[in-house]
Amino acid sequence: MSQMRMARRALLRGSMFALGASLLYPTSLVRAAPEKTRITLAVGGKSALYYLALTVAEQLGYFKAEGLELEINDFAGGSKSVQALIGGSADVVAGAYEHTIRMQMLGQQVQAFALIGRGMQLAVAVVTKHADKVGSAKDVKGMKFGVSAPGSSTHMLLNYWIAKAGLKPSDVAVIGVGAGASVLAAVNSGEIDGVAQSDPVLTMLERKNMIKIVVDTRTTKGNLDTFGGPMPAATLNTKVDFIQRNPGTVQALANAIVRADKWLQHANPEEVAKLVPENYLLGDKALYIAALNNVREVLSPDGLMPDDGPATCLKFLAASDESIKPEKIRLEATWTNEFAKHANEKYKQG
Repeated sequence: MSQMRMARRALLRGSMFALGASLLYPTSLVRAAPEKTRITLAVGGKSALYYLALTVAEQLGYFKAEGLELEINDFAGGSKSVQALIGGSADVVAGAYEHTIRMQMLGQQVQAFALIGRGMQLAVAVVTKHADKVGSAKDVKGMKFGVSAPGSSTHMLLNYWIAKAGLKPSDVAVIGVGAGASVLAAVNSGEIDGVAQSDPVLTMLERKNMIKIVVDTRTTKGNLDTFGGPMPAATLNTKVDFIQRNPGTVQALANAIVRADKWLQHANPEEVAKLVPENYLLGDKALYIAALNNVREVLSPDGLMPDDGPATCLKFLAASDESIKPEKIRLEATWTNEFAKHANEKYKQG
């Protein structure tokens, strides 16, 4: 073989390696400017503490500092925001990591790239007047539960809880009631017998003695007791082809969220309550602060996915939804830490 041909083959092998490396290590690591600066982001229940880092990044101007102009569309629940992504009306979603697994089962390649919550931050509760009748999950058969939206994480946590008692999803009725003041209205009206929800509305209902919590994932211990490991919650995620076309934009989004994650580690609750829009407080700042303290330990400190988080989530989904087939899922394709790692390098001091 001539030296020229050997050189050409070596060059080809080098080019193929470089291409593979570029997929593993995004070009955003060396690209400064976002390719797409006007971004439509979908979220389901933005006022919930589940998405607090998103609101912090927005209110403190972190997205603008990264050269981005965001239009944030708020839906009733996470399943609705994912529909917007798949339908093409949103570029990016702030939503539960679990949706990346669900979408892969449906042939859609969606990847999480910045973590907002490292614990589920949700709870299942029964309305107080039914509390004496409910000794375990099997006792809720036939009841109506208010979830943020059918198919969302709140719904899946409810399914998971009743499945462990041998009940099927069809054994309870679910009603989409949103994630804020509308939940309080649904409980007050007697429309529902229980809830699967996030804070701050959970804390408000507890303080008013309107519910009894039966499953609580708002603490690290609660997540370990319920799932046996860390449960990744809200993430920024988008279609894989969007990441490949716009790595600089995705890096800018990750930078903003990681910066917000870090700010929240040092901010006092009063600062947070002052920062968020007034309607997030549900008319009671002290209650909002109490709710924040309930979930604070499971907010992500750095935007990085825990190593065992994806596997824990897959087990949870498989147990609560028979359509999820673990053997068909490539978990490594549902998330990447590369963008969050680079963001941590940029914002080492928070």
